[in-house]
Amino acid sequence: MANRRLAPAAEQPESFAFTPDNAEWAQGQIAKYPEGRQASAVIPLLWKAQEQNGGWLPRAAIEAVADQLGMPHIRVLEVATFYTMFALEPVGRYWIQVCGTVPCDSCGSRELKAMLHERLGPPGHVSPDGTFSWLEVECLGACCNAPMAQINHDYFEDLTPESLGRLMDDLAAGRPVKVGSQTGRTSSEPQGAVNTLQDPSLFDGSRIGAWRKRFENGGEGEAANDEAASSEQRAASDPKPARPDAGRAVERPVTDAPAQRVAEGETPVKPEDRADAADGGRSTAQHGEARPTVRAEPSERVAADEPAAAEAGAQSALKRDEPPPQPAASGASEGEIAAEAEESRIEAKLAELPKDASPEQKADAVGTRPTGLDAARAGQPDALTRIKGIGPGNERRLHALGIYHFDQIAAWTRDEIAWVGTYLAFPGRIDREDWVGQARALTKSLSR
Repeated sequence: MANRRLAPAAEQPESFAFTPDNAEWAQGQIAKYPEGRQASAVIPLLWKAQEQNGGWLPRAAIEAVADQLGMPHIRVLEVATFYTMFALEPVGRYWIQVCGTVPCDSCGSRELKAMLHERLGPPGHVSPDGTFSWLEVECLGACCNAPMAQINHDYFEDLTPESLGRLMDDLAAGRPVKVGSQTGRTSSEPQGAVNTLQDPSLFDGSRIGAWRKRFENGGEGEAANDEAASSEQRAASDPKPARPDAGRAVERPVTDAPAQRVAEGETPVKPEDRADAADGGRSTAQHGEARPTVRAEPSERVAADEPAAAEAGAQSALKRDEPPPQPAASGASEGEIAAEAEESRIEAKLAELPKDASPEQKADAVGTRPTGLDAARAGQPDALTRIKGIGPGNERRLHALGIYHFDQIAAWTRDEIAWVGTYLAFPGRIDREDWVGQARALTKSLSR
């Protein structure tokens, strides 16, 4: 992109002042804004100064605009260096700004830039005859007709290196040129033939009231008349079918919330709900362990000489300097339990290795490398990316280990799982995503 620096001192004019006509124009721009807000006119004044100075902004012009608007010089310099619409160095008589953002880049602006670089040299340099200079800029807002370029004040769209070259030849020779699309496209219409919105009824008004005409015409069958009569009958009893409750009282069942029960003089919680909450049966949330009987009230615990509330539980017998035991895991799958155990074991092993150990050294310390193949069987590897968790990158790394087929992964042992997981730098992930189980299922499906 552009290098936003002021031109060298040797090219800077000593002073700048608006011509009488431009000075009057500038006063008109400043007058558009209320007192104290004159700085809002900075961009139009800089634009006019650039136009007067032959297409580029010298330092003297920036400072003159700042003085006229009562702004610090650095504030106006910030504006001028931010926008590529302001050229900070001399430009050619025709200044070509090529859009280089994604839509234009995808449609061929790289080729345009390559052609300009070959014909004129690097961006920012003026051709020896002073006719052309060029620059890559950000989006100019004509994405539909990409790639495009702005030459002085005009847009030229749907460009190719050849059409841009012919355009430059015509400009240099003083011949008239066509502004806009260079392929004959009108505005931003689709490329090629227009094949949408061609039905005349969309524009001639014939579709207006077409639904009502079906019912006004009695010769179109009884079905239409029955539908119209049904609609009229429904409208009489249900004037707002989209909002049936609007404006009318509707009886609804009263919710059995605790606040409503208290308002009616009842206990907040039903006795049967309290009994269900205190059920001392088995709980599936703790892997089938028997849940102890729970007394509903703290007073019952105190009467039974048991600790109440926060004092209850296994931690009450612990010394203050002993860490509390970890709570039992609930709802964890077998894969997650295995993954957590794997991670803890591998972490302890890797802590014994030097920090600069290679992936192979780390893997060898925790497991056994699975036996690999020299090449895929019949030259056709399985699509390992069908296993959830194996992307293209991991597939390539597995191929480098000689793992090409589902049945190889399906046969991995615990030590081999630990080795591969550590080598790929994500211990435990193979268990969490169950690569082995997925590989077994895919092996069976291929053998059918």
